[in-house]
Amino acid sequence: MSTLLRKPNAVEISPGVKLVHEVNSENSPLEYVALKVMDFAPGASYREELGKVECCIVALTGQITVSDDKVTFENIGTRKNVFEKKPTDSVYMSNDRTFVVEAVTEARIILCYSPSEKQLPTRLIKAQDNSVEHRGKYNNKRLVHNILPDSDPTANSLLVVEVFTDSANWSSYPPHKHDQDNLPYESFLEETYYHEMNPRQGFVFQRVYTDDRSIDETMAVENGDVVLVPAGYHPVAVPDGYDAYYLNIMAGPKRIWKFHNEPEHEWILDRK
Repeated sequence: MSTLLRKPNAVEISPGVKLVHEVNSENSPLEYVALKVMDFAPGASYREELGKVECCIVALTGQITVSDDKVTFENIGTRKNVFEKKPTDSVYMSNDRTFVVEAVTEARIILCYSPSEKQLPTRLIKAQDNSVEHRGKYNNKRLVHNILPDSDPTANSLLVVEVFTDSANWSSYPPHKHDQDNLPYESFLEETYYHEMNPRQGFVFQRVYTDDRSIDETMAVENGDVVLVPAGYHPVAVPDGYDAYYLNIMAGPKRIWKFHNEPEHEWILDRK
């Protein structure tokens, strides 16, 4: 049984609101990253008081309204399905605030958390503010939407990004890691992957492993699964006939994404 693979287990926590995943420091090896995946029926609402954590509320699918005690962002969210491959709206909420999410339509949201002490303004991250990148070549191509990258200074710890990988391609490849606090060469960042597949019955393979193999797990990951990356390399392989999506949350002692490729496989980058 994998210790890093989490299967969805939807539990109704209030009328019309289901908690699909919850990962935190009490039920996982992660210290800096936590998440909740939640499903909403139209009109359902959820309220949460944040302690010393910040939160990025990602409108994964459907439309929602998000408010704190000062501002309200109405009818945010841009897509019915992640495989429309267009950016969506998110809201950054700082520590020691209380927020309410209300569903306008049927919706799935992801709450992304990391430790935070310095309070910052609540902010709408509009879909059009996501920077969009095409990374890789040959069979290592993916489309990236940067929701909360390290170039954005309006968060204390959190990094949030979503990635689309086409059929028969590899992602997070060549294998790279960011588990050493050794700047400027490498930063220490924990990470989670929330996965979806198209068509939904598909699966991908993800391996998480360290240089000393103290962690070495290879997982068949299905639609809606979450993979934890406390340390190590973490490549993803997508079979022919299926497209893959994942949302990454990263956080660590410093808000810098500096990764280190596994030397044995770095030659792949230099192919002509």
